Amino acid sequence: MSPPNALSVTDPAAFAHRYVEGADAFRMIALPRAAHREGPFLSDEYVGARPVLGDVAAEAALALPADPPLHFLFHAAFCGSTQLVSALDRPGLAMGLSEPMLFNDITGLHKRGGSPREVARLADLATRLLGRPFAPGEAVVAKPSNLVNPFAPLLMAVRPGARALFLYAPLETFLVSVARKGLWCRLWVRELLEAFITARGFDLGMTMEDHFRQSDLQVAAVGWLAQLQMMQGLAGRVGPRLASLDSESLLADPARALIAVAGHYGLALDAAAAAEVAAGPAFTRHSKSGADYDPARRAADYAAVRAAHADEIDKVTAWAGSVAGTIGLDLAAPNPLQL
Repeated sequence: MSPPNALSVTDPAAFAHRYVEGADAFRMIALPRAAHREGPFLSDEYVGARPVLGDVAAEAALALPADPPLHFLFHAAFCGSTQLVSALDRPGLAMGLSEPMLFNDITGLHKRGGSPREVARLADLATRLLGRPFAPGEAVVAKPSNLVNPFAPLLMAVRPGARALFLYAPLETFLVSVARKGLWCRLWVRELLEAFITARGFDLGMTMEDHFRQSDLQVAAVGWLAQLQMMQGLAGRVGPRLASLDSESLLADPARALIAVAGHYGLALDAAAAAEVAAGPAFTRHSKSGADYDPARRAADYAAVRAAHADEIDKVTAWAGSVAGTIGLDLAAPNPLQL
Protein backbone atom coordinates (compact mmCIF):
# COMPACT_ATOMS: atom_id res chain seq x y z
CA MET A 1 0.00 0.00 0.00
CA SER A 2 1.34 3.41 -0.93
CA PRO A 3 1.82 5.84 1.95
CA PRO A 4 -0.70 8.68 2.35
CA ASN A 5 -0.11 11.61 -0.06
CA ALA A 6 1.99 9.45 -2.43
CA LEU A 7 -0.84 9.64 -4.98
CA SER A 8 -2.21 12.62 -6.82
CA VAL A 9 -5.84 13.43 -6.09
CA THR A 10 -6.41 15.24 -9.36
CA ASP A 11 -6.80 12.23 -11.67
CA PRO A 12 -10.44 11.01 -11.69
CA ALA A 13 -9.31 7.58 -12.93
CA ALA A 14 -7.79 7.18 -9.45
CA PHE A 15 -11.22 6.67 -7.92
CA ALA A 16 -11.82 7.34 -4.23
CA HIS A 17 -13.58 4.10 -3.30
CA ARG A 18 -13.57 4.01 0.51
CA TYR A 19 -12.72 6.13 3.52
CA VAL A 20 -10.19 4.40 5.78
CA GLU A 21 -11.35 5.80 9.09
CA GLY A 22 -8.45 4.61 11.24
CA ALA A 23 -5.88 6.22 8.93
CA ASP A 24 -8.02 9.25 8.01
CA ALA A 25 -7.34 8.48 4.37
CA PHE A 26 -9.12 7.65 1.13
CA ARG A 27 -8.45 4.33 -0.60
CA MET A 28 -7.90 4.94 -4.30
CA ILE A 29 -8.55 2.27 -6.93
CA ALA A 30 -7.84 2.20 -10.65
CA LEU A 31 -11.18 2.92 -12.32
CA PRO A 32 -10.95 4.53 -15.77
CA ARG A 33 -14.11 5.92 -17.27
CA ALA A 34 -14.89 2.82 -19.35
CA ALA A 35 -14.74 0.63 -16.23
CA HIS A 36 -17.66 2.51 -14.67
CA ARG A 37 -19.91 0.75 -17.18
CA GLU A 38 -18.90 -2.75 -16.09
CA GLY A 39 -21.50 -2.95 -13.33
CA PRO A 40 -24.63 -1.11 -12.19
CA PHE A 41 -23.09 0.18 -8.96
CA LEU A 42 -19.76 1.40 -7.64
CA SER A 43 -20.10 -0.99 -4.71
CA ASP A 44 -17.57 -3.39 -3.21
CA GLU A 45 -19.36 -6.17 -5.09
CA TYR A 46 -18.69 -4.64 -8.50
CA VAL A 47 -15.47 -2.63 -8.16
CA GLY A 48 -13.91 -3.99 -4.98
CA ALA A 49 -11.53 -6.20 -6.95
CA ARG A 50 -10.11 -3.32 -9.00
CA PRO A 51 -6.36 -2.64 -8.49
CA VAL A 52 -5.67 -0.63 -5.35
CA LEU A 53 -3.42 2.32 -6.09
CA GLY A 54 -2.89 3.26 -2.46
CA ASP A 55 -4.25 5.55 0.21
CA VAL A 56 -4.31 9.34 0.11
CA ALA A 57 -4.47 11.38 3.30
CA ALA A 58 -7.94 12.86 3.66
CA GLU A 59 -6.62 16.39 3.99
CA ALA A 60 -5.08 16.10 0.51
CA ALA A 61 -8.60 16.53 -0.92
CA LEU A 62 -8.51 20.13 0.27
CA ALA A 63 -6.30 20.82 -2.75
CA LEU A 64 -9.31 20.12 -4.99
CA PRO A 65 -11.79 22.86 -5.94
CA ALA A 66 -14.37 23.77 -3.33
CA ASP A 67 -16.98 24.18 -6.09
CA PRO A 68 -16.77 20.98 -8.15
CA PRO A 69 -19.35 20.53 -10.94
CA LEU A 70 -21.20 17.97 -8.84
CA HIS A 71 -24.95 17.34 -8.68
CA PHE A 72 -27.01 14.74 -6.83
CA LEU A 73 -29.64 12.20 -7.82
CA PHE A 74 -31.51 11.22 -4.66
CA HIS A 75 -34.05 8.43 -5.01
CA ALA A 76 -36.56 6.30 -3.13
CA ALA A 77 -35.53 2.94 -4.68
CA PHE A 78 -37.13 0.88 -7.47
CA CYS A 79 -37.77 3.98 -9.56
CA GLY A 80 -35.33 3.86 -12.49
CA SER A 81 -32.53 5.80 -10.80
CA THR A 82 -29.83 3.45 -12.12
CA GLN A 83 -31.25 3.90 -15.61
CA LEU A 84 -31.29 7.67 -15.27
CA VAL A 85 -27.74 8.06 -13.99
CA SER A 86 -26.55 5.76 -16.78
CA ALA A 87 -28.45 7.83 -19.34
CA LEU A 88 -26.78 11.03 -18.14
CA ASP A 89 -23.32 9.43 -18.33
CA ARG A 90 -22.36 10.86 -21.70
CA PRO A 91 -18.83 12.07 -22.59
CA GLY A 92 -18.79 15.81 -22.99
CA LEU A 93 -21.97 16.16 -20.93
CA ALA A 94 -21.61 14.46 -17.56
CA MET A 95 -20.09 11.56 -15.68
CA GLY A 96 -22.62 9.41 -13.84
CA LEU A 97 -21.64 7.83 -10.52
CA SER A 98 -23.97 5.07 -9.34
CA GLU A 99 -23.93 4.61 -5.56
CA PRO A 100 -20.27 5.20 -4.71
CA MET A 101 -19.33 3.74 -1.35
CA LEU A 102 -17.99 7.03 0.01
CA PHE A 103 -21.56 8.17 0.63
CA ASN A 104 -22.16 5.05 2.73
CA ASP A 105 -18.95 5.76 4.64
CA ILE A 106 -20.37 9.16 5.62
CA THR A 107 -23.42 7.46 7.12
CA GLY A 108 -21.19 4.86 8.75
CA LEU A 109 -19.10 7.51 10.49
CA HIS A 110 -22.27 9.07 11.86
CA LYS A 111 -23.61 5.71 13.02
CA ARG A 112 -20.37 4.96 14.87
CA GLY A 113 -20.63 8.17 16.85
CA GLY A 114 -18.70 10.63 14.71
CA SER A 115 -19.32 14.21 15.76
CA PRO A 116 -21.34 16.50 13.45
CA ARG A 117 -18.11 18.34 12.63
CA GLU A 118 -16.32 15.09 11.69
CA VAL A 119 -19.21 13.91 9.54
CA ALA A 120 -19.46 17.29 7.78
CA ARG A 121 -15.70 17.29 7.14
CA LEU A 122 -15.89 13.84 5.56
CA ALA A 123 -18.87 14.90 3.44
CA ASP A 124 -16.92 17.90 2.18
CA LEU A 125 -13.74 15.98 1.34
CA ALA A 126 -15.57 13.00 -0.17
CA THR A 127 -17.70 15.14 -2.46
CA ARG A 128 -14.65 17.09 -3.63
CA LEU A 129 -13.16 13.78 -4.73
CA LEU A 130 -16.38 12.51 -6.30
CA GLY A 131 -16.80 15.81 -8.14
CA ARG A 132 -13.71 15.39 -10.32
CA PRO A 133 -14.90 15.32 -13.95
CA PHE A 134 -13.13 13.25 -16.59
CA ALA A 135 -13.06 16.10 -19.11
CA PRO A 136 -13.20 19.90 -18.95
CA GLY A 137 -16.73 21.21 -19.13
CA GLU A 138 -18.32 17.99 -17.91
CA ALA A 139 -20.44 17.77 -14.80
CA VAL A 140 -20.68 14.84 -12.40
CA VAL A 141 -24.09 13.44 -11.41
CA ALA A 142 -23.77 11.25 -8.33
CA LYS A 143 -26.52 8.90 -7.20
CA PRO A 144 -26.12 7.92 -3.54
CA SER A 145 -27.81 4.84 -2.13
CA ASN A 146 -31.15 5.82 -0.65
CA LEU A 147 -29.70 4.86 2.72
CA VAL A 148 -28.00 8.25 2.44
CA ASN A 149 -31.24 10.26 2.08
CA PRO A 150 -31.24 11.46 5.72
CA PHE A 151 -27.90 13.14 4.94
CA ALA A 152 -29.12 14.92 1.79
CA PRO A 153 -29.31 18.30 3.64
CA LEU A 154 -25.67 17.91 4.68
CA LEU A 155 -24.55 17.05 1.13
CA MET A 156 -26.40 20.03 -0.30
CA ALA A 157 -24.92 22.28 2.40
CA VAL A 158 -21.29 21.29 1.80
CA ARG A 159 -21.82 21.63 -1.98
CA PRO A 160 -23.83 24.88 -2.22
CA GLY A 161 -23.47 24.96 -6.02
CA ALA A 162 -25.04 21.53 -6.46
CA ARG A 163 -28.53 20.87 -7.71
CA ALA A 164 -30.48 17.72 -6.91
CA LEU A 165 -33.27 15.60 -8.29
CA PHE A 166 -35.52 13.37 -6.19
CA LEU A 167 -36.65 10.40 -8.28
CA TYR A 168 -39.37 8.18 -6.85
CA ALA A 169 -41.99 5.62 -7.79
CA PRO A 170 -45.61 6.21 -6.79
CA LEU A 171 -46.39 4.40 -3.54
CA GLU A 172 -48.49 1.64 -5.10
CA THR A 173 -45.81 0.97 -7.73
CA PHE A 174 -43.17 0.89 -5.00
CA LEU A 175 -45.17 -1.69 -3.04
CA VAL A 176 -45.59 -3.82 -6.17
CA SER A 177 -41.81 -3.74 -6.61
CA VAL A 178 -41.25 -4.90 -3.05
CA ALA A 179 -43.73 -7.75 -3.43
CA ARG A 180 -42.25 -8.69 -6.80
CA LYS A 181 -38.69 -8.95 -5.47
CA GLY A 182 -39.67 -11.40 -2.75
CA LEU A 183 -38.25 -12.21 0.66
CA TRP A 184 -34.89 -10.48 0.34
CA CYS A 185 -36.64 -7.21 -0.44
CA ARG A 186 -39.11 -7.58 2.41
CA LEU A 187 -36.09 -7.93 4.69
CA TRP A 188 -34.33 -5.01 3.00
CA VAL A 189 -37.16 -2.54 3.60
CA ARG A 190 -36.87 -3.34 7.30
CA GLU A 191 -33.12 -2.72 7.20
CA LEU A 192 -33.76 0.56 5.38
CA LEU A 193 -36.25 1.74 7.96
CA GLU A 194 -33.83 0.81 10.75
CA ALA A 195 -31.17 2.97 9.10
CA PHE A 196 -33.58 5.90 8.82
CA ILE A 197 -34.54 5.57 12.47
CA THR A 198 -30.87 5.45 13.52
CA ALA A 199 -30.17 8.60 11.51
CA ARG A 200 -33.23 10.32 13.05
CA GLY A 201 -34.14 11.40 9.54
CA PHE A 202 -37.94 11.49 9.87
CA ASP A 203 -40.88 11.60 12.26
CA LEU A 204 -44.20 9.99 11.34
CA GLY A 205 -45.40 9.87 14.94
CA MET A 206 -44.71 6.14 15.34
CA THR A 207 -42.84 4.17 17.98
CA MET A 208 -40.50 1.22 17.59
CA GLU A 209 -43.32 -0.96 18.93
CA ASP A 210 -45.54 0.28 16.11
CA HIS A 211 -43.00 -0.80 13.51
CA PHE A 212 -42.59 -4.19 15.16
CA ARG A 213 -46.31 -4.83 14.69
CA GLN A 214 -46.39 -3.76 11.04
CA SER A 215 -46.39 -6.11 8.06
CA ASP A 216 -43.55 -6.09 5.54
CA LEU A 217 -45.47 -3.89 3.09
CA GLN A 218 -46.50 -1.53 5.88
CA VAL A 219 -42.82 -1.13 6.79
CA ALA A 220 -42.08 -0.52 3.11
CA ALA A 221 -44.78 2.16 3.03
CA VAL A 222 -43.38 3.80 6.16
CA GLY A 223 -39.96 3.96 4.50
CA TRP A 224 -41.53 5.52 1.40
CA LEU A 225 -43.37 8.12 3.50
CA ALA A 226 -40.19 8.81 5.47
CA GLN A 227 -38.26 9.57 2.30
CA LEU A 228 -41.02 11.83 1.02
CA GLN A 229 -40.97 13.72 4.33
CA MET A 230 -37.17 14.03 4.13
CA MET A 231 -37.30 15.49 0.63
CA GLN A 232 -40.06 17.91 1.51
CA GLY A 233 -37.88 19.10 4.38
CA LEU A 234 -34.91 19.40 2.03
CA ALA A 235 -36.96 21.46 -0.42
CA GLY A 236 -37.82 23.80 2.43
CA ARG A 237 -34.10 24.36 2.94
CA VAL A 238 -32.76 24.57 -0.61
CA GLY A 239 -35.80 25.66 -2.62
CA PRO A 240 -35.56 25.18 -6.40
CA ARG A 241 -32.14 23.56 -6.15
CA LEU A 242 -34.19 20.38 -5.59
CA ALA A 243 -36.71 19.10 -8.14
CA SER A 244 -38.75 15.88 -8.19
CA LEU A 245 -39.67 13.40 -10.90
CA ASP A 246 -41.76 10.24 -10.72
CA SER A 247 -40.71 7.01 -12.38
CA GLU A 248 -43.86 6.69 -14.47
CA SER A 249 -43.20 10.04 -16.16
CA LEU A 250 -39.57 9.08 -16.74
CA LEU A 251 -40.46 5.78 -18.40
CA ALA A 252 -43.45 7.12 -20.34
CA ASP A 253 -41.33 9.61 -22.28
CA PRO A 254 -37.60 9.18 -21.49
CA ALA A 255 -36.41 11.72 -24.07
CA ARG A 256 -38.63 14.50 -22.75
CA ALA A 257 -37.72 13.63 -19.16
CA LEU A 258 -34.00 13.61 -19.98
CA ILE A 259 -34.19 17.10 -21.46
CA ALA A 260 -35.96 18.36 -18.34
CA VAL A 261 -33.53 16.66 -15.96
CA ALA A 262 -30.52 17.92 -17.90
CA GLY A 263 -31.95 21.43 -17.86
CA HIS A 264 -32.38 21.28 -14.09
CA TYR A 265 -28.74 20.26 -13.73
CA GLY A 266 -27.62 22.94 -16.20
CA LEU A 267 -26.48 20.38 -18.78
CA ALA A 268 -26.69 21.10 -22.49
CA LEU A 269 -28.57 18.07 -23.83
CA ASP A 270 -30.39 18.71 -27.10
CA ALA A 271 -33.45 16.87 -28.40
CA ALA A 272 -31.51 14.70 -30.85
CA ALA A 273 -29.09 13.51 -28.18
CA ALA A 274 -31.95 12.88 -25.75
CA ALA A 275 -33.78 10.78 -28.34
CA GLU A 276 -30.62 8.79 -29.02
CA VAL A 277 -30.12 8.04 -25.33
CA ALA A 278 -33.79 7.16 -24.87
CA ALA A 279 -33.54 4.58 -27.65
CA GLY A 280 -30.32 3.13 -26.25
CA PRO A 281 -29.49 0.50 -23.63
CA ALA A 282 -30.25 2.73 -20.63
CA PHE A 283 -33.96 2.38 -21.39
CA THR A 284 -34.11 -0.88 -23.36
CA ARG A 285 -32.18 -3.17 -21.03
CA HIS A 286 -32.63 -4.12 -17.41
CA SER A 287 -30.46 -1.76 -15.37
CA LYS A 288 -29.13 -4.55 -13.12
CA SER A 289 -28.96 -7.67 -15.33
CA GLY A 290 -28.43 -6.07 -18.73
CA ALA A 291 -31.14 -8.26 -20.27
CA ASP A 292 -33.62 -6.84 -22.79
CA TYR A 293 -36.39 -5.16 -20.82
CA ASP A 294 -38.83 -2.72 -22.41
CA PRO A 295 -41.79 -0.82 -20.89
CA ALA A 296 -44.30 -3.38 -22.18
CA ARG A 297 -42.56 -6.25 -20.41
CA ARG A 298 -42.24 -4.19 -17.24
CA ALA A 299 -45.96 -3.36 -17.33
CA ALA A 300 -46.87 -7.02 -17.78
CA ASP A 301 -44.61 -8.10 -14.91
CA TYR A 302 -46.03 -5.46 -12.60
CA ALA A 303 -49.62 -6.24 -13.53
CA ALA A 304 -49.14 -9.92 -12.65
CA VAL A 305 -47.63 -9.09 -9.25
CA ARG A 306 -50.25 -6.42 -8.62
CA ALA A 307 -53.02 -8.96 -9.23
CA ALA A 308 -51.41 -11.58 -6.99
CA HIS A 309 -51.01 -9.17 -4.04
CA ALA A 310 -53.96 -6.86 -4.70
CA ASP A 311 -55.62 -7.18 -1.29
CA GLU A 312 -52.47 -6.38 0.70
CA ILE A 313 -51.32 -3.61 -1.62
CA ASP A 314 -54.73 -1.90 -1.61
CA LYS A 315 -55.00 -2.02 2.17
CA VAL A 316 -51.45 -0.78 2.79
CA THR A 317 -51.81 2.03 0.25
CA ALA A 318 -55.01 3.22 1.97
CA TRP A 319 -53.37 2.86 5.40
CA ALA A 320 -50.37 4.93 4.30
CA GLY A 321 -52.70 7.65 3.05
CA SER A 322 -54.36 7.73 6.47
CA VAL A 323 -50.97 7.96 8.19
CA ALA A 324 -49.99 10.87 5.97
CA GLY A 325 -53.30 12.62 6.61
CA THR A 326 -52.95 12.21 10.38
CA ILE A 327 -49.60 13.99 10.48
CA GLY A 328 -50.36 16.49 7.70
CA LEU A 329 -47.85 15.04 5.24
CA ASP A 330 -48.50 16.12 1.67
CA LEU A 331 -48.30 13.07 -0.60
CA ALA A 332 -47.07 15.22 -3.49
CA ALA A 333 -43.31 15.33 -4.00
CA PRO A 334 -41.77 18.81 -3.81
CA ASN A 335 -40.98 21.01 -6.81
CA PRO A 336 -42.16 18.61 -9.55
CA LEU A 337 -40.07 18.89 -12.69
CA GLN A 338 -41.96 20.39 -15.62
CA LEU A 339 -41.69 18.07 -18.64
